[in-house]
Amino acid sequence: MIARWFLWIEIALCLPGALFAAQQTKSPPNVILILSDDQGTLDLNCYGSRDLQTPHLDALAKRGLRFTEFYVASPVCSPSRAALLTGRQPLRAGLKGNVSSLRDHSGMATAEVTIAEMLKAAGYRTGLFGKWHLGTVPECEPIGQGFDEFFGHKGGCIDNWSHFMYWQGPHFHDLWRNDKEHWEYGAFFGDVIVREAHRFIEQNRRRPFFLFLPFNMPHYPCQPPETFLRLYPHLSEPRRSYAAAITALDSAVGEVVRQVDKLGLRERTLIIFQSDHGHSTEERAGFGGGNAGPYRGAKFSLFEGGIRVPCIVSWPGTLPEGEVRTQPATSMDWLPTLAGICGAQLPLRKLDGRSILPVLKSSAAISPHEVLHWQLDRQWAVRQGDWKLVVNGRDAILTNQLAETDRIFLSNLAESPFETNNLARGHPQKVEDLTRLHQEWSDEIERVNSSPSPTPPRNPLFP
Repeated sequence: MIARWFLWIEIALCLPGALFAAQQTKSPPNVILILSDDQGTLDLNCYGSRDLQTPHLDALAKRGLRFTEFYVASPVCSPSRAALLTGRQPLRAGLKGNVSSLRDHSGMATAEVTIAEMLKAAGYRTGLFGKWHLGTVPECEPIGQGFDEFFGHKGGCIDNWSHFMYWQGPHFHDLWRNDKEHWEYGAFFGDVIVREAHRFIEQNRRRPFFLFLPFNMPHYPCQPPETFLRLYPHLSEPRRSYAAAITALDSAVGEVVRQVDKLGLRERTLIIFQSDHGHSTEERAGFGGGNAGPYRGAKFSLFEGGIRVPCIVSWPGTLPEGEVRTQPATSMDWLPTLAGICGAQLPLRKLDGRSILPVLKSSAAISPHEVLHWQLDRQWAVRQGDWKLVVNGRDAILTNQLAETDRIFLSNLAESPFETNNLARGHPQKVEDLTRLHQEWSDEIERVNSSPSPTPPRNPLFP
């Protein structure tokens, strides 16, 4: 009787894994990875905002789970996107900041292996519709980085209606279908992304696909359709236009999910939503509009408001629904996580991400990250457990440098997640320990990047 009792306990403990293994005996799941652009840490109703209308993303969270301590690898666009797609720190690919949006500029190193390349090698059809911002020479463009199809803009931002890049002169048109320039003047870019996503899902409904949808909302220029602006007559600028852009984004996500439901693919499709980093306080963004709540910092900052982002994961029938995950995780974790879920072979390169499949399955699982690192120009940060050290940090306003006394800023995120009280003077040993950890990390990357080695194969998935 006792032996039988322990047998049933063992079966019960293994049941979630057994269920997941059973799922893997079927065809691998579709993957839709949705990325918002410059979205504030708390800018969804399910994350605490009270002045927004985000019913579709809130519904996605109800049919899945959401993270409260989810991080990106950089608080600016290009490095964050490179890390997301490769599972590696952006410094490993030589990305210390944003890639130029001008034509004929290199970007992410071609030796890097993207999620698209990994899943394509595993039999997936791959598509990217939206913003790229990782290089504009052919070998650095999406088609050269593992995507079978690309529709969108290669640079950092475009006018949503004319699809011209107006960052600086000379202005130029930046809308492409694969490697061919595409003109669709007057069509709202968010609507075009949804249209292309619908077509791609319909065409590939009978085979596994990876669909990457990096929307350019609510990034400037903030130009939401009037339909969404009318929802916020009570708000003042820049929050009004920003809120309308968030709702336009929410509506677009809802349309994509509706197509998945319509084709009966919901339980065969893993949907991931996250932002690329915190909201912008740049002049082009009206000096604000986004909401990080009590979290310090924004875009360009290594305080929490710049790198802690909303993240929702939904796979009905396989992953839990309506749950919250408080374990620290990072966008670099998606590549190794998807490799395990989709039966793909991991790239033969050092990864900084870790599989968070146990975390997705259980709120009791332990985060695979004991230490997290960030580096942007002279600014760097390291988190070990609940302790976080920010050196040469920036506050919410791009030009607002910290006082000299706060140049070395230590926080305990369990006691104060809002980084308002500098504990550095009272804990000099902790400052020293975290500084040593970060220096060792930095030295390791520099050593690997500078060591001579044979030119790697174009796609080092295989030796």
